[in-house]
Amino acid sequence: MIIVTFAFMIAYVSVNAFVTPSLFLLDCLEDLDKSLRKLNSRLFLVRGQPADVFPRLLKEWSITHLSFEEDCEPYGREKDQVIKALAQEAGVEVLRLNNNEPPLTYSRFQEIVSIIGPPEHPVAPVTAQDVEGVDMAIASDHYEKYGIPSLEELGFDTENIPVKVWVGGETEALQRLNRHLERKAWVANFERPRMSPIALNPSPTSLSPYLRFGCLSSRMFYWELTDLFIKRTNKIPLSLHGQLLWREFFFSVGCNNPNLDQMENNPICIQIPWDRNPDYLKRWAEGKTGFPWIDAIMTQLRLEGWIHPLARHAIACFLTRGDLWISWEEGVKVFEELLLDADWSVNAGNWIWLSCSSFYQQFFHCYCPVKFGRRTDPEGEFIRKYLPVLKNMPTKYIFDPWTAPVEVQEEAKCIIGKHYPAPIVNHAEASHTNIEKMKKVFKNISKYCGPGALKIDLDNFIFNKIFEFNNILVGQLRTMLIKSNVWKNKSYVSPVNTQKEAPKETTDSLCMQQQNVIQQVQKVYSSPVDMMKMPGMSHSQGGDQQRQVNFMGNQIGLAGSRVTQMSSNLQGMGHSFFS
Repeated sequence: MIIVTFAFMIAYVSVNAFVTPSLFLLDCLEDLDKSLRKLNSRLFLVRGQPADVFPRLLKEWSITHLSFEEDCEPYGREKDQVIKALAQEAGVEVLRLNNNEPPLTYSRFQEIVSIIGPPEHPVAPVTAQDVEGVDMAIASDHYEKYGIPSLEELGFDTENIPVKVWVGGETEALQRLNRHLERKAWVANFERPRMSPIALNPSPTSLSPYLRFGCLSSRMFYWELTDLFIKRTNKIPLSLHGQLLWREFFFSVGCNNPNLDQMENNPICIQIPWDRNPDYLKRWAEGKTGFPWIDAIMTQLRLEGWIHPLARHAIACFLTRGDLWISWEEGVKVFEELLLDADWSVNAGNWIWLSCSSFYQQFFHCYCPVKFGRRTDPEGEFIRKYLPVLKNMPTKYIFDPWTAPVEVQEEAKCIIGKHYPAPIVNHAEASHTNIEKMKKVFKNISKYCGPGALKIDLDNFIFNKIFEFNNILVGQLRTMLIKSNVWKNKSYVSPVNTQKEAPKETTDSLCMQQQNVIQQVQKVYSSPVDMMKMPGMSHSQGGDQQRQVNFMGNQIGLAGSRVTQMSSNLQGMGHSFFS
């Protein structure tokens, strides 16, 4: 007998979940149960803690083999270990796959992807013929014992539930995937997300919540997209798999870093002295900052559980290094509560990145909460939709209503400070102050390297640590130089953020290693076109290929003059090639 189970920890869900993601999850479970019914089976939804219920179920159901999807979240990993131990005690065989450690730097992740090749095609769906003859006996009290819970059982108030925008489940996911692929214009121009007034609304082809809840296989998405491009163009654009790979990369980072969602004891996170301001945080989370663009985005998130990727960039920058100078850890918590597609690793990884705490160092690039919104939605319709208090505000003032004359505010029936809050900060002053703070942080980092430094065996590609994020460029060049037999050194040590100041001779040595890399690259690759032949460079994050070629050429031409700058700021060379 084959039994499909889902362990539902009611107390855990009630305390930490928000109604929109929970509604979506219940949709997913209902859809899965319907699919199993077509196979003359049912979903067994088990209530309680795994440690309490599994010993009884393993014995009651006479289980001989157990398989499950391994969880990379800290809580999930602990749960998995408990279940494995319980299964072992009960004499149940746990089916496993892949005992190796995952790669924990994006450049290493790219190397492995290029070495192992594309993933296997997904297994064909199970049909009724496949399970013919299998015992699928369902007890008469199945619904009472293993039925899907209601929102009331989960502890939610059902009187003020937001209008459902997203329907969960594999059935909806596959329909969306088909619509996704039918959009010829989208397929022909697949690239990193762009903003437009239409894109701000949930699209009938959006897939991220379905990937997060397991309704859609990322492997299926990969191959459906790849096969379509090969069929139509006989080639695959550089950016086709970029977003999927970054998603998988963050999963790999989270696997071996249980503190990915916090600053403390997180080895890849720069320790930035953020402020603690509960009032600012509350106003940001509730969409009451006085900046309509930011508040409309946060309102959409709270009502619908989804916002456009670049809208996420805007509110993350605003909370952290742009305006409020509040830790990205707080943003992780809010997204985890509200966002439908908030995978633990991806959510934490993106917040670390957008706050310039790792992976990304261009802290001087900030999103203006007025100009960015106006450029994206010139007529302000997005704001009017989610902030009806501003619906009568003239378009000229809707992104900065505090600048409207009093008579205009009165005519719009929206007095700033009374009907809608005044700006929480002065953006120009706050962003300038915060950039200066970030300058100090990164200037201090140049003094540090230490026991967590990355040591790479260049002959065997052995990565002992996970801190290459500060030298992404050098990681890429190192790979190229190895394959070109140019760089003969046996190891490269990358500076990382620790609390131990490095001796001057160490930092000088690191700078010389980086200078050596640049000089040897200039000898081997004399043109921008040659640079594009570097392993991994053709797979940088999004962007236009020609723009990348021109930009890389300019940067390589300036490499000699930048060596001096590197001496004072060892962290400065990472993402300049990936902007």
